[in-house]
Order: sequence, then C-alpha cells, then structure tokens
Amino acid sequence: MRAAANHFRLMLHTGAYWLLWLLRSLMPKRSSWYVAQFDKLRLRLVKIATQVVSRKIHILLHMPSACPDRSVLRMALERLLRLTC
Repeated sequence: MRAAANHFRLMLHTGAYWLLWLLRSLMPKRSSWYVAQFDKLRLRLVKIATQVVSRKIHILLHMPSACPDRSVLRMALERLLRLTC
C-alpha cells in the first residue's frame, strides 16, 4: 500500500470516530446511550435501512416501522438540527 492510501484510510476512520462521538454526545446525559460504546451505536442507530428523500429545503428520512430505537434517533437528529441552525 502506498502512503497516500494509508493517509486517506486514517482520515476516513477519524471522520467516522468524530461522527460517532458527536452522535453519542447528543444523547441525554442520564441515558445508557450517552455512555454507549461505538459498536452499539453503529449497530443500533447507524446501520438502519432508511430511505432518504431530498427536497429543495428539506431532507426527509423514511425509517422502517420496525425500528426499535426510532425515538432515540429522532431526538438525536432534532438536537443536531438545533446545533446547525
């Protein structure tokens, strides 16, 4: 492997770590999600089959009806939206 490939892979891992850290920090302080390990966050919240619909000023997420952690993910996305506005 070339050095550029390793550097790019390191940047991807750093970005993924930062996103999972941000997701965990958006959780309520008294919940088990606030101290959850990254593999739990990845399996329960990130790896969800979601249909993304892009509109002019909105992005809609159509989640499956059987998603057990729908309320937790919705709360985290609402908090993330407040941080960006």
